[in-house]
Amino acid sequence: MRQIASRARVSVGTVSHVINQTANVREPARRRVLAAIKHLGYQPSLLARGLRRNQTTIIGMIIPDISNPFFPHIVRGVEDVAYQNSFRLMLCNTDNDVQKEQVYFHELHAYRMAGLIVIPAADSSLGEPNGRGADVPLICIDRKPAGWRGDCITVDNVKGAYEATRYLIEHKHRRVAAITGPLRLTNAQQRLEGFKKALAEAGLPLVPEYIQEGRFERLSGYEKTMVLLRFFPPPTAIFAANDLVALGVLSALRELGLRCPEDVSLVGFDDLEVSAFTNPALTTVAQPSYQMGARAAALLFERLRGTRTQPQHVVLDTVLKARHSVAGPKR
Repeated sequence: MRQIASRARVSVGTVSHVINQTANVREPARRRVLAAIKHLGYQPSLLARGLRRNQTTIIGMIIPDISNPFFPHIVRGVEDVAYQNSFRLMLCNTDNDVQKEQVYFHELHAYRMAGLIVIPAADSSLGEPNGRGADVPLICIDRKPAGWRGDCITVDNVKGAYEATRYLIEHKHRRVAAITGPLRLTNAQQRLEGFKKALAEAGLPLVPEYIQEGRFERLSGYEKTMVLLRFFPPPTAIFAANDLVALGVLSALRELGLRCPEDVSLVGFDDLEVSAFTNPALTTVAQPSYQMGARAAALLFERLRGTRTQPQHVVLDTVLKARHSVAGPKR
């Protein structure tokens, strides 16, 4: 800034006023300062400015698995709203590791993030009394940690799973299995709840072996399908707790020489882009992933502006997308 002031023949204070727009500067002097900035290639330090003000114009976001194609749509929703408000996004990936989540959480605080948006890891401690640390606005998406009483954006997982399972039952399936996500996660618990609700409403027995706890991963879908199809009688339909699990189910069926939906019907959850292009095209429950991110960011900016003070839990709706992976059972 001293170099700029010397070149523009003004004081360092005048340079500061031009950069930070903190006072009116006469136009000739302002033009000289801007020309000097351009000539010298000066770039203000946003971090230094944030440390002076004790807050940056950066939003921190922590997600559990960047390789899961469901999460980038949420991130895009957050990033778009942040950009519209002249904020930028810093992204961290935890690999569903709660210790890694805590490291990122405290480091983002140290960088003076304006706010944080988190898709919690399994067993996240964010809901515990000492789990949050400094008082920075924090929004949870998709999953609600145990004990969490702050802002949260989720979908109606119970309704989505219920409608998916009911759709299988309406196609005359009586032996319906479920491959869940990790049941430590609230969204996995809620999808299992919706599955059970549909079975109970139809008067169908709940067969413990037909409920396989898995992970929200393709390999888990493959492994649990191999387990399910060894039972006698085997299920004629499977509700997969997300589309990655459903892709694993399809892989297992092909390896076993079975066809979907002729031998086993299948419904997923998420509506990933790839789901419309599988063979057969996957019937699935669509989540509004982009809207989840955008709504979380909008809620965060309401917090930053002080227009909202009470915690809010926003529950977005799901929609069943019927395609070609469900048919009536042949046995």
